[in-house]
Amino acid sequence: MTAVFIHGVPETAEIWDEIRANCARSDTIALELPGFGTPLPDGFVPEVDATKEFYTGWIIEQLERIGEPIDLVGHDWGALLAQRVASVRPDLLRTWACGGGPIDATYVWHETAKAWQTPELGEQIMEAMTEGVLAVAFTSEVGATAAARMASHIDDMMKRCILTLYRSAIDVGAEWQPAVDALGDTLPAAVIWGANDIYAPPLMGERLATRIGASLHVLDCGHFWPLAAPLAAADALRDLWERA
Repeated sequence: MTAVFIHGVPETAEIWDEIRANCARSDTIALELPGFGTPLPDGFVPEVDATKEFYTGWIIEQLERIGEPIDLVGHDWGALLAQRVASVRPDLLRTWACGGGPIDATYVWHETAKAWQTPELGEQIMEAMTEGVLAVAFTSEVGATAAARMASHIDDMMKRCILTLYRSAIDVGAEWQPAVDALGDTLPAAVIWGANDIYAPPLMGERLATRIGASLHVLDCGHFWPLAAPLAAADALRDLWERA
């Protein structure tokens, strides 16, 4: 079996480095979503193709290539995508874990997301998101070193992909929640959430855990728990895998 990690926005696969180093297994893969610090597929146009449906299909293709039961883990947008993959292709998975990204019809997008979803305004905000501005914004949650590294990966291509992704997902909760709820507790699952998440409150994690019969792990950190609380997150994942 293999543990497959899916990063979020505005992140790259390296957000999982410390968790992978502490999860006591060597069979781990951190996927690199197209456009997030990685080469694009042939013919890929971010303004057209970087949708939630594209990334769901792309992840499923990667899991099919692995060809064995997967322990799937996602954070932020990776959490939304993990929920979708689990709900439409549970046959690919042994377990799944996610946090920091709600598929919930009651969830209201945070103000930054709403701005990104607004044509012209989103482009203006992305233009103002320089590396220095982003590094300062992330420092309070993950520390200066990790913040600077995160910010250094956010280029124009990633920004274009982010805008299209968010604009494809204005009503993602209403669209995707029924299938997640239908999955229920048929797969062992864990929900990992930051107690001080300013983008998606812990209530969203509590609701998800209840709906899918998952263990709930609320960590003493903000939104970016893979960086801010990697040891606690690794403990939660090991607990899940040992129960499977």
